[in-house]
Parts: sequence; structure tokens; C-alpha cells
Amino acid sequence: MPARTAGKTRKKANKTRGGRKTEPGRKWSGRVTRESDALDLTKGVFTWKDPRRIARSLKRSAEASHRRKSSPYASAMSMLTFYINRGGKDLPARQKKVLERAKDELRALFDKN
Repeated sequence: MPARTAGKTRKKANKTRGGRKTEPGRKWSGRVTRESDALDLTKGVFTWKDPRRIARSLKRSAEASHRRKSSPYASAMSMLTFYINRGGKDLPARQKKVLERAKDELRALFDKN
């Protein structure tokens, strides 16, 4: 029997915290955006080109939700920020700029300026 090296552990490939296997190329963060338990998002909301439309849709979703744990403003802003951060370097600069402007629109809609 070969000797084990102290301190080394085996990596569990394609496993999530719950032990379920993930589909190749799928990430937990994408599932959060699709299946958020707090907000029922309009399909494709983060791909729209109009920041005001994005902000209005997020506000409508947040205010209609009874499952959210924080205020409608905090829930909407958190989801938008999460999506921007999740996109990271793969999010096109043009769309990131649209989403950043949507944050400003969201602040205005909730009178948080």
C-alpha cells in the first residue's frame, strides 16, 4: 500500500456543495440568476439595452415578491450587482455600461439618490 502524503486532499470534480453533480459548463451562479428564490425575473432582463427598462422590471419584480428577505430596493440592487459581478471579464463592456446605468436608474426609481 503506497504511503499517503500529509495535507493533500483529493478534489471532487463537478460537485456542488449539496453533492449533486453539475452539468458540464453550468455554474451555480447561473442557476441563481435563472431560479432566484427571491425574485421572479423577466426572461432576458439583463440582456436588454435600455437601463431604465431593466430598472423598472427589477423594481416590479422586487415589489411583487413575497419571498424576499430584505427591502424591494435591496433585493433588486443585489440581483443586479450579482449579475454584473458574475459576468466578470466575459460580460461585454457595452452591456456592463448599460447595467451600471441601470443601477443609477434603480436608485432614482426608489428615490435613493
